[in-house]
Formats: sequence, structure tokens, C-alpha cells
Amino acid sequence: MTPRKSDPKVRRHLPVTLKAVAERVGLTPGTVSAVLNNSPASRSVPEHTKNRILAAARELNYRPNFLARALRVRRTYTVGVLAAEIGDPYGSTVISGIERYLREQNFFYLTVTHQHDSKLLESYSQLLLERGVEGFITIDTSISQPLPLPAVAVAGHRPVEGVTNIVLDHRTAVLQALHHLVELGHREIAFMKGPASSSDTSVRWKSIVDVAQELGIEIHPELTVQLDDPAGAAARAPEYGYPFAKDLLSRRRPFTAVFAYNDNAAIAAMRVIQDSGLCVPDDVSVVGFDDIQAAAYTNPTLTTVRQPLAKMGEIAARALLDRIEERGEYVPEIAIEPQFIIRESTALAPDKNPQPVQSEAQPARLPAK
Repeated sequence: MTPRKSDPKVRRHLPVTLKAVAERVGLTPGTVSAVLNNSPASRSVPEHTKNRILAAARELNYRPNFLARALRVRRTYTVGVLAAEIGDPYGSTVISGIERYLREQNFFYLTVTHQHDSKLLESYSQLLLERGVEGFITIDTSISQPLPLPAVAVAGHRPVEGVTNIVLDHRTAVLQALHHLVELGHREIAFMKGPASSSDTSVRWKSIVDVAQELGIEIHPELTVQLDDPAGAAARAPEYGYPFAKDLLSRRRPFTAVFAYNDNAAIAAMRVIQDSGLCVPDDVSVVGFDDIQAAAYTNPTLTTVRQPLAKMGEIAARALLDRIEERGEYVPEIAIEPQFIIRESTALAPDKNPQPVQSEAQPARLPAK
């Protein structure tokens, strides 16, 4: 039987091995592996030798066998990200910070979205465990029980064993916003409260109630509306908040300012106010929360509380990898300071003079993005 000749086209598509790279540069596979994986052992390799190895790997189009490496070291270098949504400005911006830091550390991540469905959250968590993730990062997700792996919760407020909560200082954020409105003479303020499913809603509303009492602001039930809990794409866009803002105006209770749960709701409120024939900010001032990218491009541009969302994602990823790599002690909470951004959507209350307020918050006028 005559042996068949190997097809050169088939050979050309076979994966290049670590041994082939080592033979190209005349070094041991162990040295080449250390450099390509940037392991501690590579520190003793001269820089010019590292450059030779990297050049050879590029020339040969070497691709590391991730599965073989995972089996060898019994690690996947992968984390699971559990998010309520990823298409909304909040979640996508946090994930961008997570992705940036993980990429720098040669880690991967798998993302699932549960849309505040507890059954989905449980099944997806199990699915990620089966995929071998080494830790979890949750976004706008209420965690009530300890997880089987190290975990970091962005906007996590419940103290749960083994979970590091990344939390905004909501009291300072609310104090800055309401202080600003009171200084401009606003006393009749409408509030758009967050949906019950959002992990920030409860703590932010408590901050509003406490700070309003300190500043002498009365919260009227007829000037308060709560966003509901839709699933899917509707919640990601400003039009989602439109009927709630419209409901506020239909109650016929005069107000001179709106403090919205997030920027999308604030943008919706501005549109409703303008559609009714009123002017922002001459008739009604509007303040948002988050400082999403669109806030600097609305007409008028939106005054808002800035959450450093990408930075929060980066901090979450760093905290998780520190836990996974055992580089530091477990920290139950990391507090993030807000920044108040004054733009064009707030002005003096109609027919009122500004009233100085004695408090610890002194927000400065900051330039638009």
C-alpha cells in the first residue's frame, strides 16, 4: 500500500507548537513559555532575548493552547460578570472598565444578563461555575447570600460574607444636588424615584429623605413618581421615563425643579416639560444622576451627579483579581466619591431669589464634557 503524501495546505493550517517557537530561537520550551505567559520566571530573561522570542512567535503565528494551559495549571483565568442589563448606559460603561483592567491582566470574562429575574440569576450563576470562572462581578444586582467564589458587587449594598461592595456615597451625591437646587431658590421639587428592582433605589431614596429634611425641603407624595420594573430594551432609553414624567405634570401640583433617579429619566422629564410648552431651565430645572455620555449633548445640557462608572468597573475588577491571586486582605466595602456637574438644565427658580444654605456641600460649577 502506497502511503499518501501529506497535503502541504493541511500542514500549513496545523497549530504552531511552543516547541516550534523554541526551536526557531534555539532556547528551551520552558524559557519560551515563561516569556510568552509573562510568568515570574521571565524576569531573569534578558530583554533582547524576550524580543527574539516574541518576534518568532509573531512570525510563526503562534497561538497558545488555552485549554491545555488551563488543564495544566488548573485555572481558567476567567471571571463571570452578572449584569441586570448590558445595553443600558450604566451597565455598558461599568463593563467597559471591567474589560479594560481584565485585558491588561490577561484575564477573560463571560457576561450574562438576568434582567432582575431571580431564576435566571441562579441558573446563570451555576452556568458560569460550570464554565470554570474563578470569581464573580455583579452589576446592579442584589446579592443576599454568600457565593461559592470570590465576588465583587458594583452597587451592592447588602453586607454579604465574601462579597466586596463597590458603593457610591449616595448621601454626598444627594446633598450636592439638593443643595444646588435650594441655593437657586427651589422649594417645590418633584422626584422621580428608581424602580424597586434596582440595587441603588432604596439607599438613594433614603438619602433623599434624610437630606431633604436637613435642608428644609418637604417631599410631597403628589410630586413623587416611581419608575416601574420593565424587562428588556424599554428601560434602556429615555422614552421609558416619558410617561412617568408626564404623570407628574398631569397632577397639576406646581413644581420648579425635578430630581430624577437617572439621566435617562431626567432627559425624558426635559422632553415632557418642553412638549407641554414650558422651558428648561427658565420654568423648571432638571437634575439627573449618573452623567452618561448623552448628558453633555442634550438641549439644554444636563446638570447631573457623576458616578465614575468606568472607574467603578475597573476598581471592581482589580479588587476581584486581588482576591483571586491572594494579593491582599478581603475588604467588605469600597466607597466611591461622586462629582456634581453643573450644566445648563438648572437655573434660578422663577420669581425667586437664591437662598444661601449652610451645609458641608459646596458644589462648584464644572465645565461640560
